[in-house]
Amino acid sequence: MEWIGETFTSDAGWTHLERLVDIGNRMAGSPGEREALTATRDALDALGARNASVEDFGIQGWIRGTSRIDTPDGEADSIALPRSPAETVSGPLVDCGDGLPEDFENADLEGSVALVSSTVPDHYDRFIHRREKYYRAVEAGAAGFVFRNHTPGCLAPTGSVGTDDDPIGPVPAVGVSREVGLRLARRYEGDTVTVAVDCETPRAESGVVRADIGPDTDRAVYLTSHVDAHDIAEGAVDNAAGTATVLEVARALRAREGALDRRVRFVCFGAEEVGLRGSKREAELVDPDAVHAVVNCDGVCRGRTLQWYTHGFDELGAAVDRVADRFGHPVSVRPTQHPHSDHWPFVAQGIPALLVSSDDGDRGRGWGHTRADTLDKLERRTLREGAILVTELVADLVAGDPIPRRDPEAVAADLEAQDLAAGMRATGDWPFGR
Repeated sequence: MEWIGETFTSDAGWTHLERLVDIGNRMAGSPGEREALTATRDALDALGARNASVEDFGIQGWIRGTSRIDTPDGEADSIALPRSPAETVSGPLVDCGDGLPEDFENADLEGSVALVSSTVPDHYDRFIHRREKYYRAVEAGAAGFVFRNHTPGCLAPTGSVGTDDDPIGPVPAVGVSREVGLRLARRYEGDTVTVAVDCETPRAESGVVRADIGPDTDRAVYLTSHVDAHDIAEGAVDNAAGTATVLEVARALRAREGALDRRVRFVCFGAEEVGLRGSKREAELVDPDAVHAVVNCDGVCRGRTLQWYTHGFDELGAAVDRVADRFGHPVSVRPTQHPHSDHWPFVAQGIPALLVSSDDGDRGRGWGHTRADTLDKLERRTLREGAILVTELVADLVAGDPIPRRDPEAVAADLEAQDLAAGMRATGDWPFGR
Protein backbone atom coordinates (compact mmCIF):
# COMPACT_ATOMS: atom_id res chain seq x y z
CA MET A 1 0.00 0.00 0.00
CA GLU A 2 2.99 2.30 -0.43
CA TRP A 3 1.20 3.93 -3.37
CA ILE A 4 -1.44 5.35 -1.01
CA GLY A 5 1.13 7.31 0.96
CA GLU A 6 2.73 8.49 -2.25
CA THR A 7 -0.63 9.67 -3.58
CA PHE A 8 -1.46 11.46 -0.35
CA THR A 9 1.80 13.42 -0.60
CA SER A 10 1.84 13.85 -4.38
CA ASP A 11 1.39 17.23 -6.05
CA ALA A 12 1.03 15.89 -9.60
CA GLY A 13 -2.72 16.40 -9.70
CA TRP A 14 -2.78 19.69 -7.82
CA THR A 15 0.01 21.14 -9.95
CA HIS A 16 -1.98 20.33 -13.08
CA LEU A 17 -5.12 21.77 -11.51
CA GLU A 18 -3.28 25.06 -10.96
CA ARG A 19 -1.92 24.89 -14.50
CA LEU A 20 -5.42 24.60 -15.96
CA VAL A 21 -7.12 27.29 -13.89
CA ASP A 22 -4.30 29.74 -14.60
CA ILE A 23 -4.93 29.49 -18.35
CA GLY A 24 -8.07 31.58 -18.00
CA ASN A 25 -10.69 31.09 -20.70
CA ARG A 26 -10.94 27.38 -21.65
CA MET A 27 -14.14 27.70 -23.68
CA ALA A 28 -14.58 24.99 -26.30
CA GLY A 29 -12.76 25.96 -29.48
CA SER A 30 -10.75 28.75 -27.83
CA PRO A 31 -6.96 29.16 -27.68
CA GLY A 32 -7.24 28.47 -23.94
CA GLU A 33 -8.88 25.10 -24.52
CA ARG A 34 -6.11 24.25 -26.99
CA GLU A 35 -3.50 25.17 -24.36
CA ALA A 36 -5.29 22.96 -21.80
CA LEU A 37 -5.42 20.00 -24.18
CA THR A 38 -1.72 20.36 -25.00
CA ALA A 39 -0.74 20.79 -21.34
CA THR A 40 -2.71 17.66 -20.39
CA ARG A 41 -1.08 15.62 -23.15
CA ASP A 42 2.36 16.80 -22.05
CA ALA A 43 1.64 16.05 -18.39
CA LEU A 44 0.53 12.48 -19.19
CA ASP A 45 3.65 12.01 -21.31
CA ALA A 46 5.86 13.30 -18.48
CA LEU A 47 4.29 10.74 -16.14
CA GLY A 48 5.35 7.95 -18.48
CA ALA A 49 2.07 7.19 -20.26
CA ARG A 50 2.47 5.83 -23.79
CA ASN A 51 1.45 7.48 -27.04
CA ALA A 52 0.16 10.70 -25.45
CA SER A 53 -1.48 12.71 -28.20
CA VAL A 54 -4.17 15.22 -29.11
CA GLU A 55 -6.55 14.48 -31.98
CA ASP A 56 -8.38 17.52 -33.35
CA PHE A 57 -11.99 17.73 -34.51
CA GLY A 58 -14.20 20.54 -35.73
CA ILE A 59 -17.01 22.13 -33.73
CA GLN A 60 -19.40 25.03 -33.90
CA GLY A 61 -17.59 27.85 -32.11
CA TRP A 62 -19.15 30.55 -29.95
CA ILE A 63 -17.38 33.73 -28.83
CA ARG A 64 -18.97 35.93 -26.19
CA GLY A 65 -19.83 39.53 -27.00
CA THR A 66 -22.22 41.65 -24.95
CA SER A 67 -25.70 40.97 -23.57
CA ARG A 68 -28.37 42.98 -21.86
CA ILE A 69 -31.89 42.97 -20.46
CA ASP A 70 -33.71 46.26 -20.88
CA THR A 71 -36.57 46.90 -18.45
CA PRO A 72 -38.93 49.90 -18.06
CA ASP A 73 -36.49 51.23 -15.44
CA GLY A 74 -33.20 50.53 -17.21
CA GLU A 75 -30.77 47.68 -17.81
CA ALA A 76 -30.49 44.58 -15.60
CA ASP A 77 -27.18 42.73 -15.27
CA SER A 78 -26.93 39.52 -17.31
CA ILE A 79 -24.56 37.22 -19.18
CA ALA A 80 -25.32 35.38 -22.42
CA LEU A 81 -25.70 31.61 -22.37
CA PRO A 82 -23.20 29.96 -24.77
CA ARG A 83 -24.59 29.07 -28.19
CA SER A 84 -27.33 31.65 -27.82
CA PRO A 85 -27.93 33.34 -31.17
CA ALA A 86 -26.96 36.97 -31.73
CA GLU A 87 -30.42 38.48 -31.64
CA THR A 88 -32.59 41.12 -29.93
CA VAL A 89 -36.17 40.33 -28.91
CA SER A 90 -38.86 42.05 -26.86
CA GLY A 91 -41.93 40.65 -25.15
CA PRO A 92 -43.85 40.47 -21.89
CA LEU A 93 -41.88 38.95 -19.03
CA VAL A 94 -43.46 35.72 -17.80
CA ASP A 95 -42.18 34.10 -14.59
CA CYS A 96 -42.19 30.32 -15.13
CA GLY A 97 -41.01 29.58 -11.58
CA ASP A 98 -38.89 26.46 -11.25
CA GLY A 99 -39.45 25.43 -14.87
CA LEU A 100 -41.31 22.20 -14.22
CA PRO A 101 -43.04 20.79 -17.32
CA GLU A 102 -46.43 21.93 -16.03
CA ASP A 103 -45.11 25.48 -15.50
CA PHE A 104 -44.71 25.81 -19.26
CA GLU A 105 -47.99 24.08 -20.05
CA ASN A 106 -49.92 26.48 -17.79
CA ALA A 107 -48.27 29.71 -18.94
CA ASP A 108 -49.08 31.93 -21.94
CA LEU A 109 -45.60 32.18 -23.44
CA GLU A 110 -46.33 33.10 -27.06
CA GLY A 111 -43.95 35.97 -27.93
CA SER A 112 -42.84 36.29 -24.30
CA VAL A 113 -39.54 36.43 -22.44
CA ALA A 114 -39.58 33.39 -20.13
CA LEU A 115 -37.90 33.71 -16.72
CA VAL A 116 -36.95 30.34 -15.20
CA SER A 117 -35.12 29.26 -12.03
CA SER A 118 -32.05 27.03 -12.17
CA THR A 119 -33.36 24.64 -9.52
CA VAL A 120 -36.32 22.38 -8.89
CA PRO A 121 -38.27 22.08 -5.60
CA ASP A 122 -37.24 19.40 -3.13
CA HIS A 123 -40.49 17.50 -3.57
CA TYR A 124 -39.87 16.99 -7.29
CA ASP A 125 -38.39 13.56 -8.00
CA ARG A 126 -35.78 14.49 -10.59
CA PHE A 127 -33.39 17.25 -11.59
CA ILE A 128 -34.41 19.23 -14.67
CA HIS A 129 -31.52 20.36 -16.84
CA ARG A 130 -31.23 23.93 -18.07
CA ARG A 131 -31.54 22.89 -21.70
CA GLU A 132 -34.80 21.06 -21.03
CA LYS A 133 -36.24 24.24 -19.53
CA TYR A 134 -34.98 26.28 -22.48
CA TYR A 135 -36.51 24.02 -25.13
CA ARG A 136 -39.79 23.66 -23.27
CA ALA A 137 -40.01 27.47 -23.21
CA VAL A 138 -39.20 27.62 -26.92
CA GLU A 139 -41.79 24.96 -27.71
CA ALA A 140 -44.38 27.00 -25.78
CA GLY A 141 -43.65 30.04 -27.96
CA ALA A 142 -41.15 32.07 -25.92
CA ALA A 143 -39.11 34.59 -27.91
CA GLY A 144 -36.40 34.92 -25.26
CA PHE A 145 -35.10 33.02 -22.22
CA VAL A 146 -33.78 34.31 -18.88
CA PHE A 147 -32.15 31.72 -16.60
CA ARG A 148 -32.22 32.77 -12.92
CA ASN A 149 -29.70 31.33 -10.46
CA HIS A 150 -31.27 29.89 -7.30
CA THR A 151 -28.09 30.31 -5.24
CA PRO A 152 -27.57 33.66 -3.47
CA GLY A 153 -24.44 35.69 -4.09
CA CYS A 154 -25.11 37.93 -7.11
CA LEU A 155 -23.79 35.23 -9.46
CA ALA A 156 -25.30 34.87 -12.91
CA PRO A 157 -25.25 31.25 -14.17
CA THR A 158 -23.96 30.14 -17.53
CA GLY A 159 -24.48 26.91 -19.50
CA SER A 160 -25.02 26.19 -23.17
CA VAL A 161 -28.12 25.83 -25.30
CA GLY A 162 -28.33 24.36 -28.81
CA THR A 163 -28.57 20.78 -30.09
CA ASP A 164 -26.43 18.47 -32.20
CA ASP A 165 -28.49 19.27 -35.30
CA ASP A 166 -28.76 23.01 -34.57
CA PRO A 167 -25.78 24.03 -32.42
CA ILE A 168 -26.95 27.63 -32.13
CA GLY A 169 -30.18 27.90 -30.15
CA PRO A 170 -33.37 29.31 -31.68
CA VAL A 171 -33.94 32.23 -29.26
CA PRO A 172 -31.57 34.50 -27.32
CA ALA A 173 -30.79 33.28 -23.80
CA VAL A 174 -29.14 34.98 -20.85
CA GLY A 175 -28.37 34.14 -17.23
CA VAL A 176 -29.07 36.41 -14.26
CA SER A 177 -28.31 36.16 -10.57
CA ARG A 178 -30.90 35.07 -8.05
CA GLU A 179 -31.15 38.65 -6.83
CA VAL A 180 -31.67 40.14 -10.30
CA GLY A 181 -34.12 37.41 -11.29
CA LEU A 182 -36.31 37.85 -8.24
CA ARG A 183 -36.29 41.61 -8.77
CA LEU A 184 -37.30 41.18 -12.41
CA ALA A 185 -40.22 38.93 -11.41
CA ARG A 186 -41.39 41.26 -8.66
CA ARG A 187 -41.22 44.48 -10.64
CA TYR A 188 -41.81 43.60 -14.28
CA GLU A 189 -44.05 40.52 -14.53
CA GLY A 190 -46.20 41.16 -17.59
CA ASP A 191 -44.24 44.25 -18.67
CA THR A 192 -42.34 44.35 -21.94
CA VAL A 193 -38.62 43.70 -21.58
CA THR A 194 -35.90 43.32 -24.19
CA VAL A 195 -33.25 40.61 -24.28
CA ALA A 196 -30.25 41.23 -26.51
CA VAL A 197 -27.23 39.03 -27.20
CA ASP A 198 -24.21 39.84 -29.34
CA CYS A 199 -21.76 37.04 -30.14
CA GLU A 200 -19.71 35.44 -32.90
CA THR A 201 -20.29 31.90 -34.18
CA PRO A 202 -17.27 30.82 -36.27
CA ARG A 203 -16.21 27.27 -37.03
CA ALA A 204 -13.61 26.16 -34.50
CA GLU A 205 -11.43 23.23 -33.47
CA SER A 206 -11.45 21.22 -30.26
CA GLY A 207 -9.62 17.99 -29.46
CA VAL A 208 -9.31 14.77 -27.47
CA VAL A 209 -6.26 13.78 -25.42
CA ARG A 210 -5.40 10.09 -25.27
CA ALA A 211 -2.62 8.11 -23.54
CA ASP A 212 -2.16 4.53 -22.28
CA ILE A 213 -0.44 2.59 -19.53
CA GLY A 214 -0.38 -1.10 -18.73
CA PRO A 215 -0.15 -4.09 -21.08
CA ASP A 216 -1.17 -3.59 -24.69
CA THR A 217 -4.43 -5.54 -24.40
CA ASP A 218 -7.26 -5.29 -26.89
CA ARG A 219 -9.71 -4.15 -24.22
CA ALA A 220 -9.07 -1.20 -21.88
CA VAL A 221 -10.57 0.56 -18.89
CA TYR A 222 -11.15 4.19 -19.88
CA LEU A 223 -10.53 6.92 -17.28
CA THR A 224 -11.97 10.17 -18.62
CA SER A 225 -12.61 13.84 -17.90
CA HIS A 226 -13.11 17.05 -19.84
CA VAL A 227 -10.64 19.92 -20.02
CA ASP A 228 -12.88 22.70 -21.35
CA ALA A 229 -14.77 25.10 -19.10
CA HIS A 230 -17.09 28.06 -19.43
CA ASP A 231 -15.34 31.29 -20.27
CA ILE A 232 -16.57 33.33 -17.29
CA ALA A 233 -14.47 31.63 -14.57
CA GLU A 234 -11.50 29.36 -13.87
CA GLY A 235 -13.53 26.16 -14.20
CA ALA A 236 -11.81 24.73 -11.12
CA VAL A 237 -14.45 22.20 -10.05
CA ASP A 238 -15.94 21.93 -13.54
CA ASN A 239 -13.71 20.42 -14.61
CA ALA A 240 -10.07 21.17 -13.94
CA ALA A 241 -10.38 19.03 -10.81
CA GLY A 242 -11.63 16.07 -12.86
CA THR A 243 -8.67 16.28 -15.23
CA ALA A 244 -6.29 16.78 -12.29
CA THR A 245 -7.71 13.58 -10.77
CA VAL A 246 -7.01 11.73 -14.03
CA LEU A 247 -3.38 12.94 -13.82
CA GLU A 248 -3.03 11.87 -10.19
CA VAL A 249 -4.51 8.43 -10.93
CA ALA A 250 -2.21 8.08 -13.95
CA ARG A 251 0.79 8.74 -11.69
CA ALA A 252 -0.39 6.18 -9.13
CA LEU A 253 -1.18 3.49 -11.71
CA ARG A 254 2.07 4.09 -13.55
CA ALA A 255 3.87 3.12 -10.34
CA ARG A 256 1.78 -0.12 -10.25
CA GLU A 257 1.97 -0.76 -13.99
CA GLY A 258 3.61 -4.17 -13.70
CA ALA A 259 0.63 -5.51 -11.76
CA LEU A 260 -2.02 -4.35 -14.24
CA ASP A 261 -3.78 -7.10 -16.19
CA ARG A 262 -5.38 -4.73 -18.71
CA ARG A 263 -4.57 -1.53 -20.48
CA VAL A 264 -5.81 1.73 -18.96
CA ARG A 265 -6.58 4.45 -21.45
CA PHE A 266 -6.73 8.07 -20.29
CA VAL A 267 -9.05 10.19 -22.43
CA CYS A 268 -9.56 13.89 -21.72
CA PHE A 269 -12.22 15.44 -23.90
CA GLY A 270 -12.70 18.90 -25.29
CA ALA A 271 -16.07 20.53 -25.94
CA GLU A 272 -18.02 18.82 -23.16
CA GLU A 273 -19.78 22.03 -22.15
CA VAL A 274 -21.27 22.49 -25.62
CA GLY A 275 -23.10 19.22 -26.09
CA LEU A 276 -20.55 16.50 -25.19
CA ARG A 277 -18.99 16.90 -28.61
CA GLY A 278 -15.68 15.21 -27.78
CA SER A 279 -17.11 12.16 -26.04
CA LYS A 280 -19.89 11.67 -28.60
CA ARG A 281 -17.27 11.59 -31.31
CA GLU A 282 -15.10 9.16 -29.32
CA ALA A 283 -18.02 6.82 -28.67
CA GLU A 284 -18.84 6.80 -32.39
CA LEU A 285 -15.26 6.00 -33.41
CA VAL A 286 -14.29 3.41 -30.80
CA ASP A 287 -14.95 -0.31 -31.12
CA PRO A 288 -17.36 -0.99 -28.22
CA ASP A 289 -15.68 -4.33 -27.61
CA ALA A 290 -12.42 -2.49 -26.93
CA VAL A 291 -13.90 -0.73 -23.87
CA HIS A 292 -14.00 -2.81 -20.69
CA ALA A 293 -15.57 0.05 -18.68
CA VAL A 294 -15.55 3.85 -18.48
CA VAL A 295 -14.86 5.85 -15.31
CA ASN A 296 -15.65 9.52 -15.93
CA CYS A 297 -14.52 12.23 -13.48
CA ASP A 298 -16.68 15.37 -13.59
CA GLY A 299 -17.37 17.62 -10.61
CA VAL A 300 -15.07 15.84 -8.17
CA CYS A 301 -13.25 17.61 -5.33
CA ARG A 302 -16.03 19.95 -4.20
CA GLY A 303 -16.84 17.52 -1.36
CA ARG A 304 -15.01 14.65 0.37
CA THR A 305 -17.70 12.03 -0.32
CA LEU A 306 -17.73 10.79 -3.90
CA GLN A 307 -20.97 9.82 -5.61
CA TRP A 308 -20.96 7.17 -8.30
CA TYR A 309 -23.72 6.90 -10.89
CA THR A 310 -23.73 3.28 -12.11
CA HIS A 311 -26.46 3.50 -14.81
CA GLY A 312 -27.94 0.12 -13.98
CA PHE A 313 -24.65 -1.81 -14.18
CA ASP A 314 -24.77 -3.80 -10.95
CA GLU A 315 -21.18 -4.99 -11.35
CA LEU A 316 -19.97 -1.39 -11.28
CA GLY A 317 -21.87 -0.70 -8.08
CA ALA A 318 -20.37 -3.84 -6.54
CA ALA A 319 -16.87 -2.67 -7.49
CA VAL A 320 -17.47 0.71 -5.82
CA ASP A 321 -18.75 -1.02 -2.68
CA ARG A 322 -15.68 -3.28 -2.58
CA VAL A 323 -13.35 -0.29 -2.74
CA ALA A 324 -15.32 1.65 -0.13
CA ASP A 325 -15.25 -1.36 2.23
CA ARG A 326 -11.55 -1.88 1.62
CA PHE A 327 -10.77 1.66 2.73
CA GLY A 328 -13.60 2.18 5.21
CA HIS A 329 -14.56 5.30 3.30
CA PRO A 330 -18.11 6.60 2.75
CA VAL A 331 -19.45 6.73 -0.80
CA SER A 332 -22.81 7.40 -2.43
CA VAL A 333 -23.80 4.81 -5.04
CA ARG A 334 -26.63 5.87 -7.35
CA PRO A 335 -27.88 3.17 -9.74
CA THR A 336 -29.88 5.70 -11.77
CA GLN A 337 -29.16 7.20 -15.17
CA HIS A 338 -27.33 10.54 -15.45
CA PRO A 339 -27.25 11.62 -19.11
CA HIS A 340 -25.29 14.86 -18.74
CA SER A 341 -21.55 14.21 -18.93
CA ASP A 342 -18.93 12.44 -21.03
CA HIS A 343 -19.75 8.91 -19.86
CA TRP A 344 -23.22 9.18 -21.38
CA PRO A 345 -22.45 8.49 -25.07
CA PHE A 346 -20.92 5.19 -23.93
CA VAL A 347 -23.82 4.27 -21.64
CA ALA A 348 -26.24 4.92 -24.52
CA GLN A 349 -24.46 2.15 -26.44
CA GLY A 350 -24.75 -0.23 -23.47
CA ILE A 351 -21.07 0.13 -22.46
CA PRO A 352 -20.50 -0.08 -18.67
CA ALA A 353 -19.73 3.41 -17.41
CA LEU A 354 -19.52 5.27 -14.11
CA LEU A 355 -19.84 8.99 -13.45
CA VAL A 356 -17.76 10.07 -10.45
CA SER A 357 -18.62 13.42 -8.86
CA SER A 358 -18.91 14.88 -5.36
CA ASP A 359 -21.86 14.44 -3.04
CA ASP A 360 -21.99 17.68 -1.07
CA GLY A 361 -25.72 17.63 -0.36
CA ASP A 362 -26.52 20.25 -3.02
CA ARG A 363 -28.93 19.15 -5.71
CA GLY A 364 -27.58 21.82 -8.06
CA ARG A 365 -24.12 22.86 -9.24
CA GLY A 366 -23.14 25.00 -6.27
CA TRP A 367 -20.45 27.39 -7.49
CA GLY A 368 -20.33 25.60 -10.83
CA HIS A 369 -21.19 27.47 -14.03
CA THR A 370 -20.67 30.82 -12.28
CA ARG A 371 -17.76 33.24 -11.87
CA ALA A 372 -17.19 31.68 -8.42
CA ASP A 373 -15.92 28.35 -9.79
CA THR A 374 -12.39 29.15 -8.67
CA LEU A 375 -9.43 27.33 -7.16
CA ASP A 376 -9.96 28.73 -3.65
CA LYS A 377 -13.05 26.49 -3.25
CA LEU A 378 -10.92 23.31 -3.43
CA GLU A 379 -8.49 21.50 -1.11
CA ARG A 380 -5.46 19.33 -1.88
CA ARG A 381 -6.59 16.78 0.74
CA THR A 382 -9.92 16.29 -1.02
CA LEU A 383 -8.26 15.84 -4.41
CA ARG A 384 -5.78 13.31 -3.00
CA GLU A 385 -8.44 11.30 -1.13
CA GLY A 386 -10.61 11.14 -4.21
CA ALA A 387 -7.68 10.10 -6.38
CA ILE A 388 -6.89 7.20 -4.02
CA LEU A 389 -10.44 5.86 -4.32
CA VAL A 390 -10.56 6.31 -8.09
CA THR A 391 -7.16 4.64 -8.47
CA GLU A 392 -8.28 1.59 -6.50
CA LEU A 393 -11.58 1.46 -8.40
CA VAL A 394 -9.79 1.49 -11.76
CA ALA A 395 -7.38 -1.19 -10.53
CA ASP A 396 -10.35 -3.29 -9.36
CA LEU A 397 -12.00 -3.02 -12.78
CA VAL A 398 -8.73 -3.80 -14.56
CA ALA A 399 -8.46 -7.05 -12.60
CA GLY A 400 -12.13 -7.99 -12.89
CA ASP A 401 -14.06 -10.17 -15.29
CA PRO A 402 -15.73 -8.63 -18.35
CA ILE A 403 -18.89 -6.76 -17.41
CA PRO A 404 -21.98 -7.62 -19.47
CA ARG A 405 -23.15 -4.90 -21.80
CA ARG A 406 -26.68 -3.60 -21.44
CA ASP A 407 -29.15 -3.60 -24.28
CA PRO A 408 -29.63 0.07 -25.26
CA GLU A 409 -33.37 -0.58 -25.13
CA ALA A 410 -32.98 -1.45 -21.44
CA VAL A 411 -31.17 1.85 -20.89
CA ALA A 412 -33.99 3.61 -22.72
CA ALA A 413 -36.53 1.87 -20.48
CA ASP A 414 -34.64 3.09 -17.41
CA LEU A 415 -34.82 6.64 -18.71
CA GLU A 416 -38.56 6.29 -19.22
CA ALA A 417 -39.04 4.84 -15.73
CA GLN A 418 -36.95 7.61 -14.16
CA ASP A 419 -38.95 10.34 -15.97
CA LEU A 420 -35.88 11.47 -17.94
CA ALA A 421 -36.95 10.47 -21.44
CA ALA A 422 -39.43 13.29 -22.11
CA GLY A 423 -36.85 15.92 -21.22
CA MET A 424 -34.22 14.31 -23.44
CA ARG A 425 -36.66 14.27 -26.33
CA ALA A 426 -37.42 17.95 -25.71
CA THR A 427 -33.73 18.81 -26.03
CA GLY A 428 -33.01 16.56 -29.01
CA ASP A 429 -30.77 14.33 -26.87
CA TRP A 430 -32.73 11.08 -27.21
CA PRO A 431 -30.28 8.66 -28.86
CA PHE A 432 -32.66 5.73 -29.24
CA GLY A 433 -34.99 4.70 -32.00
CA ARG A 434 -38.29 5.49 -30.34
